[in-house]
Amino acid sequence: MQPGVIPRKVGIVGYPRYTALDETLTRVVDFATERGLSLSFEPDLLPSGGGWGTLDSDSVSDLDLLLTLGGDGTLLRGARLVAPLGIPVLGVNLGRLGFLTSLSPEDLEAGLTRLMTGETVLDDRMVLQVEAETRSGKVDGGYLALNDVVLHRGGVARMIRMRIHTHGEEVGTYSADGIILATPTGSTAYSLSAGGPIVPPNLDCILATPICPHTLAVRPLILSADDTITVEVLSPTEELILTIDGQEGANLMPGDRLVVRRAPLPLHVVRFPGQTFFSTLRRKLAWGDLGEREKADGKGEENQSASPHLPTAGPRPSSPA
Repeated sequence: MQPGVIPRKVGIVGYPRYTALDETLTRVVDFATERGLSLSFEPDLLPSGGGWGTLDSDSVSDLDLLLTLGGDGTLLRGARLVAPLGIPVLGVNLGRLGFLTSLSPEDLEAGLTRLMTGETVLDDRMVLQVEAETRSGKVDGGYLALNDVVLHRGGVARMIRMRIHTHGEEVGTYSADGIILATPTGSTAYSLSAGGPIVPPNLDCILATPICPHTLAVRPLILSADDTITVEVLSPTEELILTIDGQEGANLMPGDRLVVRRAPLPLHVVRFPGQTFFSTLRRKLAWGDLGEREKADGKGEENQSASPHLPTAGPRPSSPA
């Protein structure tokens, strides 16, 4: 955890299908104009007039902060853009869950004001570096994953065979619908649905979660973040799909290998003091028994914050991370 950054140059990415996006963009522009911030927008989001910049591969390196307007998917897309550069990300949730985001639309101006006065902290989230090695030795690399890497079959639901190695040692051969290699951040995503454990994001490890394994003895593994994990495709004929954070990927053929290791740099996620991983679990994933969930929803006597979304200064309890 690090002290927060006070930005002057902010990049904006968003998901156009959210109905609240246009209004949120207007509010961000008004705030930036008042505070003298420099904004750069994805081409599809660029407002007319105002002299704002366009966010592209050349301009992204000049940013102090990336602001994502959407859900977790938008934040994941933005994360892959700025993680190699060490630029922090602040997510505004316009979707349903928004587990990774730190601001709700109703708290936008209050949160940005706290951002400008340094009332934030940076959480370092481990990122995975992903390569696909073909039988001929060609490497398809450059993928980064904040949540997970999934190797699975497209089309017909049939099992695939894979051999797993870590640091050159064979872990075993899996017959399953696929495998998920996840970061602690991704432990509450697809891996959790497949029976994997919940892991706090401040731990450094890689989760290997089989998808519907054929053998009941095969269970999720937690491996060291310093391990290099190799998955070799043993199925003789079928093409497999490699999916990164549910958004991009490649195809693998029999004999190809998937190689996953920790990326050199973490992703810096902006959050506000009092927003914690476990309060997010209680509020957004209904973690704990009914009494704890009622407290997280603001129904319990312990939740006295003026806003159920953004904690005020001081020791009052709060919610999402």
